[in-house]
Amino acid sequence: MREITVAIDVMGGDHGPHVTIPAAIKCLARNDSLNIILVGSQDAIETELKARHAQPGPRLRIRHASEVVAMDESPALALRNKKDSSMRVAIDLVKAGEADACVSAGNTGALMATARFVLKTLPGIDRPAIATFMPSLKGPVLMLDLGANVDCTAEHLLQFALMGSMLASVVNHKERPTVGLLNIGEEEIKGNEVVKQAAELVRASHLINFHGNVEGDDIYKGTVDVVVCDGFVGNVSLKTAEGLAKMISTLLRQEFRRNIFTKLAGLVALPVMTAFKRQVDPRRFNGATLLGLRGVVVKSHGGADHFAFEHAIEAATEEVEGSVLKRISDQLHQLSPVEQA
Repeated sequence: MREITVAIDVMGGDHGPHVTIPAAIKCLARNDSLNIILVGSQDAIETELKARHAQPGPRLRIRHASEVVAMDESPALALRNKKDSSMRVAIDLVKAGEADACVSAGNTGALMATARFVLKTLPGIDRPAIATFMPSLKGPVLMLDLGANVDCTAEHLLQFALMGSMLASVVNHKERPTVGLLNIGEEEIKGNEVVKQAAELVRASHLINFHGNVEGDDIYKGTVDVVVCDGFVGNVSLKTAEGLAKMISTLLRQEFRRNIFTKLAGLVALPVMTAFKRQVDPRRFNGATLLGLRGVVVKSHGGADHFAFEHAIEAATEEVEGSVLKRISDQLHQLSPVEQA
């Protein structure tokens, strides 16, 4: 197995080094072929490593960065004024070939703007998309875009479908994963003109195993392996799902604590509830890929704990191991002249 180097924006996210460094140490312990570069304030990194009884070495290096991009900072200002931020330096390492991938829990807008400026998009890709896996009754379902592109053309959705298909084939180990366009109905006559035109383009592509239109409930049924939509719809769908999951969790806790009888019932149901929580735990699906760039960049949730951040690192590693960027490029070269146009 080839060695893989991941640059980690240590300072990003709500918890910074207290989460990112423990996660990096655990990933190193599990994967002998993994190398990590911790990017951020050297003093903060060395303090956290000392607290974890760890120290730098050949597989765990430190790259000092003097600035930090705040979670609420303007992406344009971060790109223009903070060229020595931990986020920018981590992405620069990917550009220079010193790292195979970058993982950050920092400001999403700044990460996308910086990564797109530094790495540029793959030939044939107009816009990168944010893609992540969601739980379903039939296993993980890849969904994109989740907020990078609010307004999309039919051609953009075709590119998302192609990129999503390649990523899903690597992660889910399926040769031809099924792809669906998120719509307000399964019928071809449903939806706005952009979605209708996108359906025609995707259906005509010989590189995509197109299932057809899918509705919101199909995401969690696992009807298809890849769900494609614009960033506005995708982000609303994702945040709605997160809110629903939190509401169900809160209501269940309230009901089980209502009185002595419900508490006893809760004890009896504890094994079932624990297994259910494990299956739908959002931390297991942490790590959204900025798909379409000339480098692997993975965005972790800003509030991720070390368990969730470990999954973001693993997502980046798996994408590099599966040569997702090369596979997307190879597929783009196979597009017909009409599809390329």
